[in-house]
Parts: sequence; structure tokens; C-alpha cells
Amino acid sequence: MVDHIVKSYDKELDALERRIAEMGGIAEKMVVDAMDALSGVNAALAQQVVATDPRLDALQRDIEEQAVLTIARRQPMAVDLREIVGAIRIAGDLERVGDLAKNIAKRAIKLGVESRVPRPILGLRHMNEVAAEMMKDVLDAYSQRDVALARAVWERDVELDALEDSVFRDLLTHMMEDPRNISFCAHLLFCSKNIERIGDHATNVAETVVYLVTGENLPNERPRGAATAVAV
Repeated sequence: MVDHIVKSYDKELDALERRIAEMGGIAEKMVVDAMDALSGVNAALAQQVVATDPRLDALQRDIEEQAVLTIARRQPMAVDLREIVGAIRIAGDLERVGDLAKNIAKRAIKLGVESRVPRPILGLRHMNEVAAEMMKDVLDAYSQRDVALARAVWERDVELDALEDSVFRDLLTHMMEDPRNISFCAHLLFCSKNIERIGDHATNVAETVVYLVTGENLPNERPRGAATAVAV
């Protein structure tokens, strides 16, 4: 980050970065806890994830307000403007990650003791592990301004898409084998889509990191895996 003659300007930029780091830590934990709640039939943990979401929303609003004030006060140019715009964009993606984790937690509460099909849950856990790793890596890329790591996260999205396709086929098989599985598996289909979307937001952050550091945009077309037969 560029040092400025007006030290309070640097402090404002540092404060934005710290708030992004705080949001990232909360969002990461929500993603992990939501899946632990689903696979472990832990309603209390699921409720905790749901209760955490307003804190993430408040941080996003705070970041946006501080960013707008900094733009109005400092009239930034070039890399400074990218820093501030990047913070706004990343905060929006992290807020959506929290919403998606909350959605998984809410389904964990609805399912309760109905969680009785172990193999699809294992597939979802694998998906979630990849999404959580992408989140961790992209937040590291942001804090270190590491373009190579950001690109690696962006390219890894194809892996998560392929895992979603595998989980989709597995869940469809369970529903066809036994109609009693339909309700449970339908909930898991929505969970898998939420996890895939978490990966999309991680790649959004990766794109923002590359733009922030280089001023350049990654290609519009992301790497794609096999598309699922039915959108959930």
C-alpha cells in the first residue's frame, strides 16, 4: 500500500483492510460451522451460524459507509481508488457468503434427525472443504496482494463445479432408489448449490484482487466444469 503525506489517509485505508479481514474471518467460520451443523445434526451450532449473520451485515454497511466517506474526503486516484472500490466489492461478496452459509444452517435445522443418508453428506462435506479452502486462499491473496494465489483460486472454481455435478448425480440416484429420500435429498441439493455459489463469490474476490493490484480484469469467461442436468 502506498504511504501518503497525510497519515490519516493511510489509517483510513488500513481500517478498511482490517474490516475486510474481520469479515473474512467471520464468513470463513460460518461456512465451516454450517456444514458441521448439517453433517453433525447440531441444531445449536446451526442457530449460532444464523445468529452471526447480522454481524456480517453490519460490517459490510460499515465498510461501505467508510469507503464512501474516504472517496468524498480524499478524492483518490489510480491504485488508491482501486483499493477502496475493491474493499466495497469484496465486502459485498463476503456478505453473500455469510447469507449462503446461513441458508445451509437453516436447512440443517429443518432436517434435524432426518439426516440419515450418509454418502451424499460426505460429498457435500468434500465440496465444502474445497469452498472453505478457496475462501482462505483468496483472503490470503487479498491480505498479501498476491496475484498468483488469486488466479489459482479463480482457476480452482472448475473443481467445485465438478464436485457439485457429482453430488447432484448421487442425490438423484438416492431419490430414485427410495422415494422416502426425496425430501431430505432435495434439501441437500439446495445446500450443494449454496456451496457452489460460495465458490463463485471466492472467485469474485479473486478477480477483485487481480484488478486491485494490476488494474486489469480477468477474462469474463471463468473455467467451467460439467454442468448439472437440472438447475437447483
